[in-house]
Amino acid sequence: MLDLLRIRAARSLSTIPFPPPAGPDGAGLPERFRGRPVVHPGRCPQGCRDCADACPTDAIALDGAAVALDLGKCVFCVECTRACPEGAIRFTRDYRLAASARADLVVGDALEAPLARALDEKVRRLFGRSLKLRQVSAGGCNGCEAELVASGNVIFDLARFGVQFVASPRHADGLVVTGPVTLNMRRALEETYAATPAPKIVIAVGACAISGGPFFDSERQHGGAGAVLPVDLYIAGCPPHPLTILDGMLRLLGKIEGAGGAGDAGGRRR
Repeated sequence: MLDLLRIRAARSLSTIPFPPPAGPDGAGLPERFRGRPVVHPGRCPQGCRDCADACPTDAIALDGAAVALDLGKCVFCVECTRACPEGAIRFTRDYRLAASARADLVVGDALEAPLARALDEKVRRLFGRSLKLRQVSAGGCNGCEAELVASGNVIFDLARFGVQFVASPRHADGLVVTGPVTLNMRRALEETYAATPAPKIVIAVGACAISGGPFFDSERQHGGAGAVLPVDLYIAGCPPHPLTILDGMLRLLGKIEGAGGAGDAGGRRR
């Protein structure tokens, strides 16, 4: 027992501060991380469709020299950057990919997509200082599900902000939906939503839950949670990083405002 205590003491703090004090660029994410894209429409030659043709999920729309990239459809494969000879699309290490409205996930014309907004004060007051969520995998590949599990580990520790996953929808304040909502899972999702007491929220996590993702053209799915339930928060990614999940949920709760990155919204633990 003493040996275990010595090892634990030697490791010092494990939980990272969030938001990172130095902002998104100071999150310590590796160079290979694919975060919020930046679109430079002025670099796109007239009539060129290389990036759109390379996209496997039809996430890129072109109108002349204008480029629009839908984060809700994007699977962050970066095939568009490889196909574009002019570098009109570039992926950064900015993990902030959550939005409150579906339309806010579209970036283009050098305009940055709005970040997620907080719920109204009345709803936040009803929830109190905690948020209990029931997760439903509506046909996902388990990628987003794995990242949701990781968001609760000692490194990211979502629970320090009062956000926890529960076993029953009757104990929940809302649902977290992953997967494209397959035909076989629609009824289960609807019944889980009905069993969740009001007021309740719905969070769509990942490209599949937002738009159908790689399965967008399949007849065996509904194209995401929004086709079945009212969605309050969209967390883009394929899958989204735990920092992206934390950022979206804390913005929804009003614990992060504006551009973020200043200060620490929660404590750290050993």
